[in-house]
Amino acid sequence: MRRCLIVDDSRVIRKVARRILEDMRFEIEEAADGLEALQACRRQMPDAILLDWTMPVMSGIDFLKQLRKEPNGDKPTVVFCTTENDVERISEALKAGADEYMMKPFDGDILHSKFAEAGLV
Repeated sequence: MRRCLIVDDSRVIRKVARRILEDMRFEIEEAADGLEALQACRRQMPDAILLDWTMPVMSGIDFLKQLRKEPNGDKPTVVFCTTENDVERISEALKAGADEYMMKPFDGDILHSKFAEAGLV
């Protein structure tokens, strides 16, 4: 079974994403910030990461930059999921190694579509 790490400081967002992704047959792990996510990746690298930008402790962009330096950190497909809609921010995320980008709020159709575009389903 494919594994997805959901990284968001909002428990509600994590819960909604978990339900959708479990229906898509992903095994789920959650992290509330980038540091927790980095520790989870060091334990076991996921196949996919659904990543928020703005979080305490370590932001999504800082996590992504560090992830890509880790052993096998190039492997997970990273989908940014955020309220950041500035073109410069999107460009920064893609340059840092994000594979796809989607806006909050999202629903099952949007999440499925973005994961399909990223080659995860």
